[in-house]
Amino acid sequence: MRKHLCAIAAKFARSINRDFIPVHKLLSPISNAQYIARKMASGNDVLQVTACKVQDMKNGEMREIEFDNLGKVLLIKDSDKFSAVSHKCTHYGAPLIKGVLSKGRVRCPWHGACFNTKTGDIEDFPGLDSLQSFDVFVQGNDVIVKAQKCALSSPKRQKHMIGRQDDEGHGVVIVGGGAAAQTCAESLRQQSFGGKITILTRESHPPYDRPKLSKSLDVKADSIYLRDKGFYEKYGIEILYEHEVTNVDSSSKSVGFSNGKYVVYDQLLLASGANPRTLPIPGWELGNVHILRTPDDANTIFNKANNKNVVLIGASFIGMEVASSLVGNAASVTVCEFFEAPFQTALGIKVGKVMQSLHEERGIKFFMNASVTELRGEGGVVKQAVLKDGTVIDADIVIAGVGVVPSTTYLKGSGIKTDNRGFVPVDKYLQTNIPNIYAAGDITVFPLKMLNWQPANVQHWQMAHHHGNVVGKNMVVERSTEVNSVPFFWSALAPGKNIRYTGYGMGYDDIVIKGSLEDRKFCAYYCKGDEVVALATFMSDPKASQTAEDWYNGIRIKKSDII
Repeated sequence: MRKHLCAIAAKFARSINRDFIPVHKLLSPISNAQYIARKMASGNDVLQVTACKVQDMKNGEMREIEFDNLGKVLLIKDSDKFSAVSHKCTHYGAPLIKGVLSKGRVRCPWHGACFNTKTGDIEDFPGLDSLQSFDVFVQGNDVIVKAQKCALSSPKRQKHMIGRQDDEGHGVVIVGGGAAAQTCAESLRQQSFGGKITILTRESHPPYDRPKLSKSLDVKADSIYLRDKGFYEKYGIEILYEHEVTNVDSSSKSVGFSNGKYVVYDQLLLASGANPRTLPIPGWELGNVHILRTPDDANTIFNKANNKNVVLIGASFIGMEVASSLVGNAASVTVCEFFEAPFQTALGIKVGKVMQSLHEERGIKFFMNASVTELRGEGGVVKQAVLKDGTVIDADIVIAGVGVVPSTTYLKGSGIKTDNRGFVPVDKYLQTNIPNIYAAGDITVFPLKMLNWQPANVQHWQMAHHHGNVVGKNMVVERSTEVNSVPFFWSALAPGKNIRYTGYGMGYDDIVIKGSLEDRKFCAYYCKGDEVVALATFMSDPKASQTAEDWYNGIRIKKSDII
C-alpha cells in the first residue's frame, strides 16, 4: 500500500513540475525549493540586492547579478516574469549566461545540460546536481533578488532523496557501474523509493566520470567519482565491487556471478556498457599493449608513456584525446588509422583533416590509410608496430582505440532479446521484451524522438545519464516517462579547443560548412536529403546547444535554411 501511495504522490508531483517530498516530511504543501531553503535557513544570513528596473530587461534576457563579491546569481526574465538560479552549470562550471534560454529552461553552452529556470532542477544531462534557486520579487519598479550566503557559495544543489526504508521488500538490481546506474539509483531515491538498490560493477570503483580518462590520463580515481562513497551509505545504495555478471535468469529473477553466487531482483536494469575492441594481430599479447577503460588503465598508460615512443591505433575520439593528453609527457606520439582522416565516419574527411592539422601542430605524427598488421617485441615487451605497407614504427607502448562492442554476452539464454550485433532493443520507456527488466546506455537500441521514434544506438555519456533517470521514474510509476533527449557529445582535442556535436548523423549524405575550416571556427551541418540531422561545431559556442534545444522543441532544420 505504501509503495502504491508513494507512486501516486510521485506522479502528481511530476505533473506540477515538483519533486516528490515524502508525506511524513510535509506539514503543509511546499515546493522542493522551499523545502530545501527551509532546511538550509537556520543560522544563515540572507542578502538582497536591487538587480535592475523592471523595464531594463527584455523577455528572454539573462543577467549575472553580483552579491557584494560573495557570489553571483543568474537573473532571468521570461514571459514577463523574473526568476533567479545559480550562474554556473553544475557539471563542469560553464557560465550559463552564455547558454540558451528556451521555454522555461536554460541549456549549458558547453555540454548541453538543462535546468528549470524557476526551480533550478536539472532536466537533462550530463551532471547530477541541480542549481540553487533564489527568491525574486518586484517592489515598485525595482527587481529585487534574495539569496542565502550558503547558496551563493556553491551553485550545486542535490535534489531531495530518501534513504533505504524497507530491508525485506521490493528490490532493484542494476548491472553496470556507469552513468546510467548512478542516475537510475538517484532517480529512484528522488521518487521516494525506499526499497533495496544494488549496483553490480566489475570495477573496484563506484561510478565515475569516464570521459575524463582519455582527456587526463594522470587523473586520480577518487577525484572523478560521481559521488563519494559516503553518499551510497547515506542513501542505502549497495555497490558490489568486482562482481562480473555471467548470467540473468528471468524466470527466477536472479543475476549470477562467475563465483557461482547470485542476487535476486524485483526489477532489473541492464546498464553494462561496452567493451573496447582488441585486435587479432600478431604481437597483441606483448607487454605494454593497452586499451583504455578504467582509471587504473589511464594511470598505467600515463606512467609508462613518460619519455617513451607511443603508438595509438585508431583516430577515433578516444584515440585522438589520448594522443592529445600525452603531448609533453611522451617522447613521441604517433597515430595510425585505417581511414583517410580522423573521425572520418562521424565528421567527414574535411572536418577530420582540420582536426588532424591541429594535432600535427602539437607534434603528433599521423599515418593515414594505414593498418597496423603486426606488433614486434623484445623480451616479451612491444618495440615496434608494423603497417600494411611494411613501414616500421618504434613503439615502446601501444594503445588501441578501435571502437567498442556491447557488453551483453551474459544475456545469452536469459530470454532477453538482443539484435545480431548484441544490442538490446527497448521501447520508449526503456523496457526490454520482458516486464520489469529495463536497459539503458550504450547497450540499447531505443526509439529516438528526433528520428520520429525510429530505433537508434547512441553511445554518449549524456544519453546514459538521461536513460538512467528515465528508468528510475518508470520503475516507480510504470510507463510514466518516455525517453526524450537530443544526443550531445563533446571532445577535447587541445587545451581550450573543443568540438561539440549534437543530433544523429548516421547515414548523412552531405555536409554544409558555415564559417571557416581554415580559421578553425565553423559549424558543420550534416544533412540527409534536405534535412539537417546533426551538427558539429568548433569554437562556435553555443550554436550546438541552441540547435539541440531547437530539436528538443520539435523544430526541424532544412538544408535550404542554412545555405
